[in-house]
Amino acid sequence: MIDFLINLDHELFFFLNGLHTDWLDTFMYWYTNKRIWIPFYILLIAWMIKEFRWKGLIFILAVAASVGLADLIISGFMKPFFERYRPSRDPQWEGMVHIVNGHTGGRFGFASSHAGTAFALATFIYLLFKEKYKWVVWIFLWASLMAYTRIYIGVHYPGDILVGGVIGMLLGYVFHAIAKAIKHKWFSN
Repeated sequence: MIDFLINLDHELFFFLNGLHTDWLDTFMYWYTNKRIWIPFYILLIAWMIKEFRWKGLIFILAVAASVGLADLIISGFMKPFFERYRPSRDPQWEGMVHIVNGHTGGRFGFASSHAGTAFALATFIYLLFKEKYKWVVWIFLWASLMAYTRIYIGVHYPGDILVGGVIGMLLGYVFHAIAKAIKHKWFSN
């Protein structure tokens, strides 16, 4: 069963990684860059402060904790523990993976911290604002595209994305629940 899943993961990777064009290479390369999203993160912080005033600090700290813990679990524990080569670094795929702008990432890639952090953020923001702003569900499109860029540029298998995304969603959910409980218990007015 494990061999079947690994083979499926490889086949799906090569199919998705093979869907590339020159103009999309540039877009995906920039979309996957975490630094380009700093203004977006600042806007999210400003939105939380606007909606909750000084109590928004609870949510800012909680979302930061969910994103930070997702990155720590995945990059700090999982990647060195599992030591699964990224497709871009795996000697058996040399010359077969479409790598964008020479970006090969670190040596190991299970699971995807990009997917984990993006889905932690998306889940938290969705849960925080879903009652007031129905359109906030679209943040999952942002996170999904962020996750897909990792396959597109050749640094993650779909299984890496799936596991990272699930970890991120769980952490986003847990830290949202914690922040909501703290706000309700100590800052209900």
